[in-house]
Amino acid sequence: MKSILEKYAQLLVHYCLDIQEGERLLIESTTLAEPLVREVYKSALEAGALIEVALDFQDRNRLLLTLGRESQLEYVPLLYQTAMASFDAYLYIRAPYNLREDQHVDAEKRSIRHQALKPTQALYFERTATRALKRNLCQYPTLAAAQEAGLSLDEYENFVFHACKLFDEDPKQSWLEVRQQQQQIVDYLMRKESIRYVSTDTDLQFSTKGRTWINSDGQTNMPSGEVYTSPVEDSVNGTIYFSFPALYMGHEVEDVRLWVKDGYIEKWEARRGQEFLDKIFQMEGTRRFGEAAIGTNYNIRQMTKNILFDEKIGGTVHLAIGQSYLQAGGKNQSAVHWDMITDMTKEGQIFADGEKCYENGRFLFLD
Repeated sequence: MKSILEKYAQLLVHYCLDIQEGERLLIESTTLAEPLVREVYKSALEAGALIEVALDFQDRNRLLLTLGRESQLEYVPLLYQTAMASFDAYLYIRAPYNLREDQHVDAEKRSIRHQALKPTQALYFERTATRALKRNLCQYPTLAAAQEAGLSLDEYENFVFHACKLFDEDPKQSWLEVRQQQQQIVDYLMRKESIRYVSTDTDLQFSTKGRTWINSDGQTNMPSGEVYTSPVEDSVNGTIYFSFPALYMGHEVEDVRLWVKDGYIEKWEARRGQEFLDKIFQMEGTRRFGEAAIGTNYNIRQMTKNILFDEKIGGTVHLAIGQSYLQAGGKNQSAVHWDMITDMTKEGQIFADGEKCYENGRFLFLD
């Protein structure tokens, strides 16, 4: 375990964040991730970083949202504010105690907290868009995450480490190869203006004219393995069916179908979770898309109810309602960014400017 965590830390410090001497780094996680935090701290020290560490304990956020008075909900931690405004790097290691702990908190208190954090998070989006703040989101295997995935902890550890290519002799080199292959996809899509997703119960078309396709190569998320953009907001037309369950804020919906006209989601339905979906679509900016993406990580072969992994599954596409990506040229703003995924390995096709470039989960022009 220590050996694999050393490799993980080296990958995070030297590839994902590319830490240079004198750079300021904030590491955030929970106390469950202490073994990985320690290895990252050691590796970052050796790289010459100036490091701050913030570790949450069990139920901290739920306690704040349950017991906090308005003044406490409006308080933004100084370390977080400073890091988002002026630090060079930010590592967030997911290590949950309980993935449902915030599910039933008061909506009004949640809104107060969101409004308080909004200016700092806007700065975070601006600085990460240009890599002025080098950010990485990764996962430390915990029992809660393993149970959510339907796996034992040992099985889940192997899943996470395999998805991150940590069993490879040189994980950094493996991710550089991912970058090179995905760049071929990005270069192809950047020459196109109209994209169409077609599969069972799906026929959705959108414009990417003037937008940028992003090569997600493991530097901002670990693991990664996707290419994505923000579609032109009023260009999306058609219908889409999401074959994977969709999870957000501790709620799960299944068999989501959306009907879209001129970029606006006019109708929606879900076999399970309809009431929650109805609430989400009342929120500002949620009835337009902020992201369209294609998963390319074929090391990830199963859904684990963790979007960090699920949206990267090779042979899938996903769209996100809500907040766009500034770095892709997106303009939609929302407190929500909710990714929904559909399988493309069976009868799935993608057309770019009318040319079929993808079939049954694979790009046709790649070796």
